Parts: sequence; structure tokens; C-alpha cells
Amino acid sequence: MSGRIESEARPTGRQAAGLFAAAAMHRDNNGNALHAPVLVLNASYEPINVCAARRALVLVLKGVAMTEEENGHFLHAARIAMRVPSVIRLLEYRRIPHQSRALSRKNILLRDRNTCQYCATVLPSGELTLDHVIPRSRGGSSTWENLVACCHPCNRRKGNQFPLEVGMKLMREPRAFNLHTSRHIMRLMGRSDDKWRKYLFY
Repeated sequence: MSGRIESEARPTGRQAAGLFAAAAMHRDNNGNALHAPVLVLNASYEPINVCAARRALVLVLKGVAMTEEENGHFLHAARIAMRVPSVIRLLEYRRIPHQSRALSRKNILLRDRNTCQYCATVLPSGELTLDHVIPRSRGGSSTWENLVACCHPCNRRKGNQFPLEVGMKLMREPRAFNLHTSRHIMRLMGRSDDKWRKYLFY
């Protein structure tokens, strides 16, 4: 599905800025239309980011991206009405570096979706701790592959032992949190928009 603008000409520069200013008064009943999340695809259709609808419209107006899916809302101004995108695709391929994120408690919890990796309980960040799968006292190091989100009851149960020694099993093998792992975040956000599903890797 391509981006569609109901007007005699595509606005650029100041005209585009004027469109957003006018839209503040003319947009439909969804007052948050310009802040709605939009999935950004690379030219290869690989999901690479999430941005606000306002940013997505700017990219489409500049000819940098095209609309693949729409969210059903219109952005209205005096002489133009533009469909608000739900998914956009960049027209030129952008190389995304496979750089790992910094190893931190926040990123470990983000990678594991605030879910205890032993009992699958989802908890607020403040109610989770980090567990060394191989205890430090037994040679374990503080690495992406050896740290997991863990609730306090499971942490006490496991103690200074290997998971198998106490009949516990990890939900998944811990890995480094790189840019592609950010798809997990997009999957969570995508649940609110079914049009994202066919572009995400479940």
C-alpha cells in the first residue's frame, strides 16, 4: 500500500510545517494521532525502529519513506488531507550495525522483558534482581550469557548452585542484547496494531 496524499501537490519545507500546525486544529477526534507509534521498516522490509506518526509523516513527505500500512486516521489541513501511517518503509537501504548494547541491569531486564527466567513471572523492575546462572563463587562471570532477570524467591531457591542442581531450568538461553533484539520491544508494542504483525518475526 503506498502513501496517498489528497491534494494537488505534495507539500515540502514550510508547507509541511504549516500542515502540522493547521492539523493541530483540524485533525480528527483522535487528539493523539501525531503521537501514535509507527513501525519503521528498512528497504528490505526488516523492522528497524519505532517512531511517532509525526516523524513518519515527515519522512514520507520528504520522499525518504513510503507508507505501507495506514492506521485509519486522517491529518486534515485547509487544502490537504493525508492518511496517517501505521507502517512506513525506507526507500533506500540503511545498514544497521550489529553492535551490542552496554551490559547493565536495565538492559538485562529489558532483554528478558522484566520476566523471571526461571518461573516466568513478570514483575516491575524494582521487584527483580539479576542472577548469575553459573555462580560467581564457582567461576561464573558477569556477562550477557551468564546474567538473567530473576525474582527474589527463585534467587533464594537457587542460591549458590547451578540451576540443574536444584531442579530449575532457564526459559531461554541468555544472549547479548544487540539491535536486532530490539524486535522484542517492537513485538510488544505491535500487539496494539495488528497491521504490524506480518512485518515482525515471531
